[in-house]
Amino acid sequence: MSGSRPISTRPRDAERRRLDEVRHGMRNWRLWGPYLSDRQWGTVREDYSEHGEAWGYLPHEQARGRAYRWGEDGLAGFSDDTQRLCMSLALWNGRDRILKERLFGLTGPQGPHGEDVKELYWLLDALPSHAYMRMLYKYPQSAYPYDRLVEENRRRCRADDEFELTDTDAFGERRYFDVVIEYAKAEEADILMRVTATNRGPEPATLHVAPQLVFANHWSWRENHPKPSMRTYGRRCVIAEHRMLGHYTFNIEAGAQLLFCENETNPAIMGQPASEGVFKDGFHARIIHGCEDAVRREGPATKCMAWHQHELAPGEAWTVRVRLVRGEPIIPPFAGFDSLVETRRAEADRFYAALQKDIPDPDARLVQRQALAGMIWNKQFYSIDVYRWLRGDPTQPTPPEARRRGRNHDWRHLSAEDIISMPDKWEYPWFAAWDLAFHCITFALIDADFAKEQMLLLASESYMHPNGQIPAYEWNFGDSNPPVQAWAAWRVYQIEQDANNGVGDRSFLEQIFHKLLLNFAWWVNRKDNQGRNVFQGGFLGLDNIGVFDRSRPLPMGGYLDQTDGTAWMAMFALNMMRIALELALEDHAFEDIASKFFEHFLYIAQALNDIGERGVGLWNDSDKFFHDVLNLPDGRTQELKLRSMVGLSPLFAVETLEPDLLRRLPRFTRRLHLFLSRRPDLAALVSRWEEPGIGERRLLSLLRGHRMKRLLLRMLDPEEFLSDYGVRSLSRHHLHHPYVFDSEGARIHVGYEPGESRTDMFGGNSNWRGPIWFPMNFLIVEALDRFHTYYGRDFLVECPTGSGHFRTLRETADDIAARLTRLFLKDAQGIRPALGDSPILQSDPDFASLVLFHEYFHGDTGQGLGASHQTGWTGLVANLLARRTPGRKGLSR
Repeated sequence: MSGSRPISTRPRDAERRRLDEVRHGMRNWRLWGPYLSDRQWGTVREDYSEHGEAWGYLPHEQARGRAYRWGEDGLAGFSDDTQRLCMSLALWNGRDRILKERLFGLTGPQGPHGEDVKELYWLLDALPSHAYMRMLYKYPQSAYPYDRLVEENRRRCRADDEFELTDTDAFGERRYFDVVIEYAKAEEADILMRVTATNRGPEPATLHVAPQLVFANHWSWRENHPKPSMRTYGRRCVIAEHRMLGHYTFNIEAGAQLLFCENETNPAIMGQPASEGVFKDGFHARIIHGCEDAVRREGPATKCMAWHQHELAPGEAWTVRVRLVRGEPIIPPFAGFDSLVETRRAEADRFYAALQKDIPDPDARLVQRQALAGMIWNKQFYSIDVYRWLRGDPTQPTPPEARRRGRNHDWRHLSAEDIISMPDKWEYPWFAAWDLAFHCITFALIDADFAKEQMLLLASESYMHPNGQIPAYEWNFGDSNPPVQAWAAWRVYQIEQDANNGVGDRSFLEQIFHKLLLNFAWWVNRKDNQGRNVFQGGFLGLDNIGVFDRSRPLPMGGYLDQTDGTAWMAMFALNMMRIALELALEDHAFEDIASKFFEHFLYIAQALNDIGERGVGLWNDSDKFFHDVLNLPDGRTQELKLRSMVGLSPLFAVETLEPDLLRRLPRFTRRLHLFLSRRPDLAALVSRWEEPGIGERRLLSLLRGHRMKRLLLRMLDPEEFLSDYGVRSLSRHHLHHPYVFDSEGARIHVGYEPGESRTDMFGGNSNWRGPIWFPMNFLIVEALDRFHTYYGRDFLVECPTGSGHFRTLRETADDIAARLTRLFLKDAQGIRPALGDSPILQSDPDFASLVLFHEYFHGDTGQGLGASHQTGWTGLVANLLARRTPGRKGLSR
């Protein structure tokens, strides 16, 4: 036994001290964190079906009683960084047919617009070390309307709105509980969990609150694999023993009842004959159905629960506490418990006060803090061994033979057991390569070390394909996402450099540069169909924005020359050039490779204007816009005159070179001038290379000043791309003038769809035909910033088009950033546009400070749509709010 451990804190900078300790390997404050998925069921990892039917193979209805193979999920989950031991919460209101152990939502086939979580929860606060975490879950006191949500949404079609939980009577007369879950760390492996439930209803109501501890099931999949064990130790303590973790003690308060069961599949839930034993759904059976035989009282077991129940008077708050600590029990375990939680919360206040010292608006500070909290809460332990997943496990039935030729079969090298930033741990509980790059830009504001680790992870040998491809996302590792990793790596480097008084992590920069060399080579060798520096790319993350599903062969044959694919590669080349130049300041060997990327950019710029020297480019001079070009099998070409975000993507490929940098790198500079004097045709394409800009800077861009102004004329037009809330992904012109493609009698219409998609080209949750997407808008803002660095205050554009107001490019960037942040900030009437027209979300005082960060936003109203907790890339609002600060940290420069 050991006595109470002293709490060591430094009032002013406790969190920064913890992050420093992690950086220097002194202490592992990230050992425990919010690493459980919000949804492990319905994922590719758990799918062992013949034809990849993930949603149906392991549905929500089976999740409570069926052991997972590759990870765990749970409500407000917390685990060690190998996810061997997990904490989470279970709730019951006395009326539900299911014990609330995980978040419920619609599967892809059930929802009119794809999968969608149907719960109300908010990720309110978090520290990067996870020393303090707080979230809120709103739990109805009536029976949860599972069936009604499924049935009503099934009746609706793609043209209808989603039927949401707030559309039911689940929160009528405020009959619900606010359940606040907090975690605080006394030490790296001393975890305090505090659950505070408040009855918001008008009458007394009973609530069951049950913190859980569970060992992830690793033993059922391998022969003779050691099985961990939990057992009681006295009346209010559980000893959890594991061969890798050692032993932990789980302390509960007086009045709680301990229940035990096994984290193993119940055969009955699989439609097999019932057998003796206590299975994963034992707590559900005991609490809801009163089955005493479904649980054990003392162990041994692999799952335990501290079961509390209490009737709460109207307005009453009730608190439940548990403490998990590595090693021997602490006596007394709850001495100073609440004081420690409040200390950690105060440290979070100080951490964010320092970060936000230059943001005067309290509402803006609230939005930024919740965005950053969402980023931290959306970390997840991600585990998959594709080789083993395809072949199956020794103790389980052999998977169908078709699986070996099915999804991801050519990614057998991929083996992951890592903490990864997820887009949204319910709707997207798997990494996505280009999403993750944007995540890192936001993480760099609060934890640059984690951001750098994430950047390196997907480019590591365990993930990157031997041919140099970076895996795209779980449903298809071999698909193509925009190659934004080099941009993100450079921006993470810059953000950390700004925070460290000009000192950047060159070791990281060099390491990621070498990895991305392989990836650049893959793009050049695999995605340039004819070797003409015009890129096809395919999907490129933009779903159904185009005329065709670009992930599949074209219905009429041939191929597309893609503006966005070509622009992304131009951007990739410039980013790699800029990284090489930074590295060349200390190692001049990088000057040569920088020159090669400079030349590669020029060849792409030439091709964009004249593909294969055939007089056909991707810029339409009469339309003043970039379009894709269809190459037909008979040699004919056809321009697809659709005005979409694809045509704005050439803005992203822009870089400025400072005169001091060129002076310090004479070999690179000589090579540039030699090449440009030899190829004046290329030099003429690149923004007046011979004319210095402001401060003698040099500009590299796919757009000359005149062409850029013509493009911005459309982008800044409210009747086309510019919304009150950002830049739309498709021109509003197509609302009344749909683009029509004719091919051998087939007519394909593309119209402006500002809200949920009515087109299922790329699946239920795909929509780029009108809504506002944060990542692309963020790139536009950054590009305009860089253009302004070159052109200065004398270069003006009309913003908005037709308004008569002329602004510099930086002022234009600020205007777009303001429109984007306006989605979340309260207006003069106290309305947050992103929350739509929901009375309860907009008007109820208990919702007033709660913000959701959706996947995308209605192009006209700003209402949030898609995944409701996708801080993964909508968290970039934190960076945009930083534009208010004098130093403008986290932005391009």
